[in-house]
Amino acid sequence: MGTYLNPGNSGFEKIRNSIYVDKSGLIEAINRTIGTMQKLTCISRPRRFGKSFAAQMLCAYYDKTCDSAVLFDDLEVAEVPGGSYRKHLNQYDVIYLDMTNIMGESKKDDIVSYIRRKVSEELKDAYPALQVDEESFSTTLIRTAELAGNKFIMIIDEWDAPIREMQEIQKAYLDFLRSLFKSSGTTDRIFAAVYMTGILPIKKDGSESAISDFWEYSMLEPGEFQPYVGFTEKDVKKLCGEHRLDFEVAKKWYDGYSFDNVSSVYNPYSIMKAVILKKFKSYWRMSSAADALEDYIAGDYDGLFVAVLELLGGFRIPVDTDGFNNDSKLIKNRDDMLTLLIHLGYLAYDGEEETVRIPNEEIRIEFSKAIREVKSSESVMRLCESRQLIQDTIQMKEAAVATQVERIHAEMTDPMHYNNEQSLRSVIQIAYYSYSDYFLKFEELPSGDGYADVVYFPKKGSRMPVLIIELKWNQSAEGAIAQIRDKRYFDALKGYGGDILLVGISYDRDAGKNKRRHSCVIEKIDCNSLAGIKTEKGR
Repeated sequence: MGTYLNPGNSGFEKIRNSIYVDKSGLIEAINRTIGTMQKLTCISRPRRFGKSFAAQMLCAYYDKTCDSAVLFDDLEVAEVPGGSYRKHLNQYDVIYLDMTNIMGESKKDDIVSYIRRKVSEELKDAYPALQVDEESFSTTLIRTAELAGNKFIMIIDEWDAPIREMQEIQKAYLDFLRSLFKSSGTTDRIFAAVYMTGILPIKKDGSESAISDFWEYSMLEPGEFQPYVGFTEKDVKKLCGEHRLDFEVAKKWYDGYSFDNVSSVYNPYSIMKAVILKKFKSYWRMSSAADALEDYIAGDYDGLFVAVLELLGGFRIPVDTDGFNNDSKLIKNRDDMLTLLIHLGYLAYDGEEETVRIPNEEIRIEFSKAIREVKSSESVMRLCESRQLIQDTIQMKEAAVATQVERIHAEMTDPMHYNNEQSLRSVIQIAYYSYSDYFLKFEELPSGDGYADVVYFPKKGSRMPVLIIELKWNQSAEGAIAQIRDKRYFDALKGYGGDILLVGISYDRDAGKNKRRHSCVIEKIDCNSLAGIKTEKGR
């Protein structure tokens, strides 16, 4: 057992001994590529989406120096009708390169030499008769395959880490990969299959075309690997049942990614943290995936900041993903940045509509935090406007609230989708986007006889009032207030001792003058009796 040659199955054994979700069907998908023109596979996923776990599983399955049957016989891969599970189990020499670790072990300017030297040393230990070619690593691998009587399975985890983090050695590293994978004759003599993982897909132009022979599967086009991008709804329901967690809450927090054949995909890392800690919250910040979000949106490419506000409001934003060249250092416009955020897991992509959206509550929180940190004139202006709107609301300045909501509604909403209450709800969320400084937000809070559209509940220790907001299209704001009262949306707040404001917001369209008119009515009710007794009216 070595570090880079045949690392064994201990890594996967630890995974099996923990809370485990069966993703072994991936093995059958890779087995189908062995010995074919599709044997070079590159999988790109966001951080903390299980890439390294999959790599450990493949090492344990293919490594011929260990017996891994006990780890796999009870899994999905062993039950595939007509599958190749037994044929390939522990039948290959495996070369495993974890590029993140290798970058830490080697000197920055010696990463390629380090890989060649360390792998060659382990090959020589395993096959003493091997004649190592000091000048050609490919020749050494060919000789080993001939001596061993079998080709290699090569697994490269985080293959693009040197591309992203060590620009100065990019050319040498890519030349090394070219020497292994560009020539079909050489590749066919060495490898039965190759599996690479990364965060971004392979760069579309320049020298990185050296490894363009790989079949790529990304967050845009996951292909047959859709079930293995993250946890499926079936996976999460099973985990929640076994660990007594509320599945519907888990869905709200961590669901949101979807593909053609898998409608719900969850962030595996966050689900596992919630299961272990028995607490639903954003765990995104615990991973390095969140580190640069502020930097990504600070550039404000073609109005990116406004797009983020629209996304926070619940809108879907059109995106053209074709122009992105898969390089986070070469962002040209807003579409490139939105595409990058898809690959990083911040946004969910709908390939049929060619739109993006914020997938779940966890990521929504991260965007809300990030835009507070962005130091641009646009962000400062929007934050000030939102905070002013909250002040105008609690001071019951109806005309000021109506004016601000009308301006944002006109500015941010596609005219085709203007005339519906869902559009208005999204605008409200944009307008009040700084709410989390003071409030917790609930949408469609069940209370009384129905659901309040939006409720902002003050955080612990805050002196803010509760805001119960009802939205209407082509109806009056007074009618919205009447609905709150008639359906007693405030019943859920019995026992609450603070102030409660009822906020009715409506708009209608004057077809003759093609004008959109917004109105607002704000009332304060008796917080002790909750009898709907008006104590004060807005102005």
